[in-house]
Amino acid sequence: MVENKLSVGKISEGFVLDHIEAGKSMEIYKYLHLDKLDCCVAIIKNAKSEKMGKKDIMKIECPIDFMDMDILGFIDHNITVNIIKDEEIVDKMELHLPKEIKNVIHCKNPRCITSIEQGLDHVFVLTDKKNEVYRCKYCEEKYRGKK
Repeated sequence: MVENKLSVGKISEGFVLDHIEAGKSMEIYKYLHLDKLDCCVAIIKNAKSEKMGKKDIMKIECPIDFMDMDILGFIDHNITVNIIKDEEIVDKMELHLPKEIKNVIHCKNPRCITSIEQGLDHVFVLTDKKNEVYRCKYCEEKYRGKK
């Protein structure tokens, strides 16, 4: 039997996103606008995980200040962020559900002011932390994309 092993090299400076829910890495790639950065990104999908069964992992070789932690926390606050310097983990960051997110999701209510005022920011506020419920700041429409 041949065992498949994937080897992705170390990064010298940047960060590793670990414990990403399987299949969510491309969503993170899009929301963090990693396609617009001139940096090396390795995405490992469906890696075996004792804790999660399957998970995604991302290695991003660029300074962490390019990353919006609020967006990452909104997508999945259980992700582990490992900060890498000189090929070693120097810090780990915990993510939290942000109290407010701006221009990440858009209000679907056709009567919302954001439908009329095209230049207005789409702002969603965390209204129920336990159930991870976000509502539009302007019309209080509930965001239905999460659980």
